[in-house]
Amino acid sequence: MDSLNIEGQARLAKYYMEDSQEQINRIYKTKKYFGNKILLVAHHYQKDEIVQFADATGDSLKLAQIAASNKTAKKIIFCGVTFMAETADILTDDSQDVILPDPTAGCSLADMANSFQVTKAWRYLKDKYGSDIMPITYVNSSSAIKSFVGKHNGVVVTSGNAMKVIKWALQRSKYLFFLPDQNLGRNISLQLGISPDEIALWKPLSEEFIASNSEKIKIILWDGYCSVHQQFNVNQISQLRKTYPEIKVIVHPECTNEVVNAADEVGSTEAIIDYIQQSPLGSRIAVGTDNNLVSRLQHIFPEKQVMLLNPIACSCVLMNRIDLPHLALTMDNLMNRPEELNIVKVNQETSHFAKVALDKMLNLS
Repeated sequence: MDSLNIEGQARLAKYYMEDSQEQINRIYKTKKYFGNKILLVAHHYQKDEIVQFADATGDSLKLAQIAASNKTAKKIIFCGVTFMAETADILTDDSQDVILPDPTAGCSLADMANSFQVTKAWRYLKDKYGSDIMPITYVNSSSAIKSFVGKHNGVVVTSGNAMKVIKWALQRSKYLFFLPDQNLGRNISLQLGISPDEIALWKPLSEEFIASNSEKIKIILWDGYCSVHQQFNVNQISQLRKTYPEIKVIVHPECTNEVVNAADEVGSTEAIIDYIQQSPLGSRIAVGTDNNLVSRLQHIFPEKQVMLLNPIACSCVLMNRIDLPHLALTMDNLMNRPEELNIVKVNQETSHFAKVALDKMLNLS
């Protein structure tokens, strides 16, 4: 750790001893000072202490698109995780800076696939199945993985459009290589009528290819998962149904297939919000996704009985690294120490090919 980092850590430590209301007041004051020259966006999974300042909330791609459509803001304060800030940088103009309040706010799912691992898997699969294979990556992946997919004529998907995009891809390639979330890939594939024995799994750590019948394979999944959505299980759903027979359960498609099958509905973050909004008054709904969002929905819809599917589940630990002290420090740096801002910049070549894959998805959507 160099002297600058030591100094920065010492400054940050002081922010944890400050009065939170003073930080809140300074953040609002800084936002007012810069006006439309800055845009502050927050992912749905952020804590309320961050969401209160947001000019816009949404999922990762929606926020990146909002940032890209805003041509007046020169600084985009992105309260999310690294891959989200990277996507925003790829889609925004070169004159705009995307700032992540904490550089350590990563994503465990995105980190489960790196370029070295993916390149080795790709070589194996090309040797095994030939050139008629298309890579597809979930938006929850690094810019390097999106770039790899773009270079190899692949496409990005979100949890909301995955079914449409994968259906399109299956009409154009004999095999699909889906990464990094095996749960999303499996759930969508099965919903599209792909049989379990047509789905294989690539395990990057052991470099194993697992298939019940390698000759019938259509989909090769990467062995990755979201740590938040792994915390839900069928027993939790069963117990709630025993206590509340009328309950409806909706879960995110990053959950395991067993959980998805046991639920009443499955949908992206935006779909979950819409489902609750459209449900009749008094509905009892258990939600299987990040608890920061579910707790917020309980307050937004007090006339409905919104419940946490797993009340003791941890919210996204890495997302939560962006907290009030980090945001206050970032906003103070914006005013007084702009050279210390954590600006996220994706190199030109990586950005180019990642945008190819992203644009293909956006055109399909």
